[in-house]
Amino acid sequence: MSEKRVLVAVSARALFDFEKEAKLFKPEDAALYCAIQKRQLDVPAAPGAAFALVQKLLAFNVRGNHHVEVAILSRNDPVTGLRVFKSAQYHGLDISRAIFTSGAAPHKYLAPLGACLFLSADAADVRAATQAGYPAACVYPTAREVANSDANELRIAFDGDSVLFSDEAERIFRLMRLENFVDHETRNALVPLPAGPLKPFLDALHQLQQLRASGIRVRTALVTARSAPAHERAIRTLMDWGVNIDEAMFLGGRAKAPFLAQFAPDMFFDDHTGNCDAAAPFVATSHVPYGVNNATVVTH
Repeated sequence: MSEKRVLVAVSARALFDFEKEAKLFKPEDAALYCAIQKRQLDVPAAPGAAFALVQKLLAFNVRGNHHVEVAILSRNDPVTGLRVFKSAQYHGLDISRAIFTSGAAPHKYLAPLGACLFLSADAADVRAATQAGYPAACVYPTAREVANSDANELRIAFDGDSVLFSDEAERIFRLMRLENFVDHETRNALVPLPAGPLKPFLDALHQLQQLRASGIRVRTALVTARSAPAHERAIRTLMDWGVNIDEAMFLGGRAKAPFLAQFAPDMFFDDHTGNCDAAAPFVATSHVPYGVNNATVVTH
């Protein structure tokens, strides 16, 4: 049996830099925005915050093997979609599947697509997808384009609680003092944490780690405020899932941005907006609007 293809859905604005055009968009009247995009159909858009990630994901497809598919899932109208496709072709991105909804909510198409991740620059769309139970994250469009020095290595960094894991531990931390939280996690070290919203993407990366023919390596990092002895439950949870994490940074509450700058991920995922705000000037960053640290608590 052939392995399941990894499919990532990405919005046009996450993939390409449409920030100037987006400032002119008005939900009640999109005519001006559409007219500007129509006049620029033959002008390739510059890379956006998720471009490096998409480029490296597509690099797994070599010698007729299609291990990864990237689909565009966008609120743009089909005419603007022409510019999106032309931009992808200009930049050498092999993207053939896209859904343009002309303003309608796009997340309902994630199930038939079978996406393991939805990246968008629209916070409302990401929140709707997350509430519906889909793995999704909001790309910071102001993050500078970051590609690590090794073009043959895809690097992804994850926060732990409320990203890879559920927000169970975050809730306990809020109810207890730090020492009581650590005691709780130590006593439950052998009890795996429930899965969080981005576990499907972690599973997909683990699948890609097994590939050798493409020459692209996958390197993952867990970057968490946890510290010893609360680290053990996180590591044992990953062991129970049967997935590999290459680097684990248990920072005990220290600022993550300096460490992320050294790891240089193609994307960093965190549920704390404060961590995302601090990391975005250094690395491509996405916010996961899940759990007790966000306004809307999502449960599965």
